[in-house]
Amino acid sequence: MDLRAELLEGLDFDPDASRVFGEPYATADGTTVIPVAEVRGRARRGGEPNVKVTSRPAGVFVIKDGDAVWRPAVDATRITLAGILVGLVTSALAGVAMVRRPPWPDLYGDISSR
Repeated sequence: MDLRAELLEGLDFDPDASRVFGEPYATADGTTVIPVAEVRGRARRGGEPNVKVTSRPAGVFVIKDGDAVWRPAVDATRITLAGILVGLVTSALAGVAMVRRPPWPDLYGDISSR
């Protein structure tokens, strides 16, 4: 049996995760909404072939009066983590800068020149 057949045999298909475009549905005002997902898969090497397929929402296409508009799904957790990471890096760099050269006056200066 070749590797491709082994991987496909071990693939655990989830019907919701294997689809990129969801079922379109119409609202009461005539707008059509098509959900879109980002589908990813990975295979692990080892004694037993293991393939994992995951999906996450990417956004929706909104079609109204013949115009299609893309509305992305915003992941607030990623935005929050990016803000926290920027704050931590900034505070670490400020701490290193203060240890190397403090902003307060030099207390061990040469007083013999006065």
